[in-house]
Amino acid sequence: MADETQNEQPEGESVEAAASAESQAAASEDQAPAAETELDAELADLVDATGPISKEAELLADLQRLQAEFVNYKARVERDRDVARNNAIAEVLRALLPALDDLALAEAHGDLEGSPFLAVLNKLRVAGDKFGLKQFGAKGDKFDPEKHNALVQTPSADVVENTIADVVSPGYFLGDRLLRPAMVAVFIPAEG
Repeated sequence: MADETQNEQPEGESVEAAASAESQAAASEDQAPAAETELDAELADLVDATGPISKEAELLADLQRLQAEFVNYKARVERDRDVARNNAIAEVLRALLPALDDLALAEAHGDLEGSPFLAVLNKLRVAGDKFGLKQFGAKGDKFDPEKHNALVQTPSADVVENTIADVVSPGYFLGDRLLRPAMVAVFIPAEG
């Protein structure tokens, strides 16, 4: 029996603790509406001081934000489209350069005189000009390692700076973009 009373006592304490917790919860519930009303009163004072934020103003702000996002998206898409277009043009022209080189060599040797291939060469040049294809690299130009590949270097007493002695194949720019460097032979100043 003594064991039962010991077991009952903790249960009794837990009942008392539960009752105490319930009374504290009830008291805090009574305080919660009071705290909410104080918060509501402060919010009402703030709205009176700044003016109410209307639903229309919120919608206008959302619309302006969406419009700005759309304008940025549209500009990004246009920029990406231009980059993709320029890359595609560059790849097509780069693929045609060997044929253009062969026709230009044939023209230089006089093999195209009276031939329909002369018209083809002229049409290819006009098409390249339309897209901004520019040929560079001429005998006597200053050598620039950024846009020329030196295949041969020959010392010469006649030059004071690296100069193109001969052009093996011309280089090409597409606008300001290097499409292919010129393959050249170079005179370098002779050491004296």
